[in-house]
Amino acid sequence: MKNEDLLQIAKTYGDPVYVYDSEKIISQFNRLTKAFSSVKKLKLNYAAKALSNITILRLMNSLGSGLDTVSIQEVQLGLLAGFKPESIIFTPNGVSLEEIEAASKLGVRINIDNLSILEQFGSKHPKIPVCIRINPHVMAGGNSNISVGHIDSKFGISIHQIPHLLRIVELTKMNINGIHMHTGSDILDIDVFLYASEILFDTARNFKNLDFIDFGSGFKVPYKDGDIETNIEELGKKLSTRFNEFCKEYGKDLTLAFEPGKFLVSEAGVFLAKVNVVKQTTSTVFASVDSGFNHLIRPMLYGATHSIKNISNPEGRERYYSVVGYICETDTFASNKRINEITEGDILCFKNAGAYCFTMASNYNSRFRPPEVLWHKGKAILIRERETFDDLIRNQVDLKDLFTVKQIAKVK
Repeated sequence: MKNEDLLQIAKTYGDPVYVYDSEKIISQFNRLTKAFSSVKKLKLNYAAKALSNITILRLMNSLGSGLDTVSIQEVQLGLLAGFKPESIIFTPNGVSLEEIEAASKLGVRINIDNLSILEQFGSKHPKIPVCIRINPHVMAGGNSNISVGHIDSKFGISIHQIPHLLRIVELTKMNINGIHMHTGSDILDIDVFLYASEILFDTARNFKNLDFIDFGSGFKVPYKDGDIETNIEELGKKLSTRFNEFCKEYGKDLTLAFEPGKFLVSEAGVFLAKVNVVKQTTSTVFASVDSGFNHLIRPMLYGATHSIKNISNPEGRERYYSVVGYICETDTFASNKRINEITEGDILCFKNAGAYCFTMASNYNSRFRPPEVLWHKGKAILIRERETFDDLIRNQVDLKDLFTVKQIAKVK
């Protein structure tokens, strides 16, 4: 996507606006598939929570991807997008037995991450295959909020609870067909990931009827020039070799599964916002845009870095700016960053806006959520309309007669 294409999209669909490049998504999917090409059975289950627009889901389905879901609503979206039930895995955390049973009735694969629900589900539905999510007690991830495999994490069944787990399986006679882990996002150290994988292999040896082992995901992508990322090719080579060895030992060709989200869509997305005001203070130059953390919360929530380019003046002299939003509290996208000279009305382009950006958007300050556009084969295609005031109040119950407006007597 060239600057002139993005500027035209902002002009056509208004700003702020999210734009996704289908070609980048496809190339990332193919790159990951190629990295593990030496494995006989590979299944990539796209993590719907990263970007759940139904058009993106349809694109993933067309590539042969499965779908990783964490809510019954994501399961329903996946089915609506054309995924076969058996291609969807339901990996929730802390949900009710009723929600898991509802997903099971839809025919999707079930992944359970706690002993209580495992025992309840196994007692009621012993014939339904179940995957078990293990907590390997391995710390990985670039932020405490996205590191989910450590000992204090709420996710997964502790490896120290394996004896209890095995007793539940034995007593209920339930069918365990998969073992799963997810250590966290922004994985940099491949050796740490491989260490956690060995824990998963050790756990898998306790079950004789497995069909797959799911290693989660969390592969890091670069967020700025010169940034480091997960070496997918090296990981693919090392883990594939070890996985193939385990399959020989196990006596069966299992499926190696991943659930990539950010890796597939992050770099494909950009977020375009217009500069409303350039404000000089005694110490800072602020570029205030027509958006805020209601649309892109990651910098405020995670301290995430999104490279910001001025596509209206790409050759301009670089100056230092703090890019801020219009939300009525601290709302900072970037502090003291070198950006080509900004004037009011310029369009700023936020990179890596494909994953966990629109899906975490809200109507805070009663602002509308922005539209989404797919850049596909050289054309801009609207895949979500900008919200309107009707959308904002659609589900509110306006009780006009509940309160009486107090009449204030006029002063004579």
